[in-house]
Amino acid sequence: MIGGLTNEARVAREEIFGPVLAVLAHDGDADALRIANDSPYGLSATVFGTDDRAARLVSRLRAGTINVNGGMWYSADVPFRGYKQSGVGREMGLAGFEEYLETKVIAAAVDGSQH
Repeated sequence: MIGGLTNEARVAREEIFGPVLAVLAHDGDADALRIANDSPYGLSATVFGTDDRAARLVSRLRAGTINVNGGMWYSADVPFRGYKQSGVGREMGLAGFEEYLETKVIAAAVDGSQH
């Protein structure tokens, strides 16, 4: 855990993989959202709080996977993805399977008439 950081610190701005926790102070929920979304990345986020407060926060977070109050999102049937430079592809779940499909839309008149 690294505390006393600002949002300009490299460890706070980049996707750091491993057992690293960057801790940044904030001045309320709006400021916390601003800090969290002020990044070119958006792989994962975690929110702790009451159900109503957490719901307000997660709806505005720009991250592909969000853990709320210790909830486990990782499962073979749950799509995994990031936002922004963390990637727009999908892995796992139906959304991951659909990445390999080509979709075609065909529209035909219901009554058989042609226009």
